Amino acid sequence: MQVRLLYFAIVREVLGRSEETRTVDPGCTLEQLFDQVAEDQPAMRRLRPSLMFMVNEEYAKPDYHVQDGDEIALIPPVSGGEQKRFLVTAAPVSEDQVSRMVATPEAGAIVTFVGTVRNNARGRAVQSLDYEAYPPAAERMLRQIGDEIAEKWGLDQCAIVHRMGHLSVGEASVAIAVASAHRGDAFDACRYAIDRIKEIVPIWKKEFYEDGETWVGSEADYQAAFGTSGRATQTD
Repeated sequence: MQVRLLYFAIVREVLGRSEETRTVDPGCTLEQLFDQVAEDQPAMRRLRPSLMFMVNEEYAKPDYHVQDGDEIALIPPVSGGEQKRFLVTAAPVSEDQVSRMVATPEAGAIVTFVGTVRNNARGRAVQSLDYEAYPPAAERMLRQIGDEIAEKWGLDQCAIVHRMGHLSVGEASVAIAVASAHRGDAFDACRYAIDRIKEIVPIWKKEFYEDGETWVGSEADYQAAFGTSGRATQTD
């Protein structure tokens, strides 16, 4: 099989070319393809933690199996600087993405959490979700959560990436990773992060059903306002 590889910015400079065509074996993944490129230029391995892949102009996971004729781009951070560890984005998010952000030689554990769009909520069939955010404020609050984790557990390797926009069932809406020397602290901090996101981060969710749509607050707010029946309850 033959694929076309595209290189941009720092990747282009390291490799000394903007594109090439390579022959790959059937079953080759994007990660394996990257390893082939890095064999030719070992300096590429230092860039791997901040790189993402696009296949035919769409983001793809490292375990994607390359197909004959694919156009594959190695994408460095779009800002051109250090990859942001607290980010609100319209691009797909993944466990691998946040794990690479926090990986260090000192870490004995990396705990991740990935929230995905489920097909049901509050007794109704969910078709899709829409996330709306105030990105600058939301990213500031995500950083605050990271600071709180550093203060509570002494862990400074935390990454949180949250999607915005329209998501289908099964897509990841948020990915969190925490690295620590021991797994217990990382588990506790990861749980703390997702709970705090629901409390303080200005991101709003609308659920779409076959028969309508609605904006959703926290589960506790929903139960207080509507009860388990889904109808508004009266208060004195």
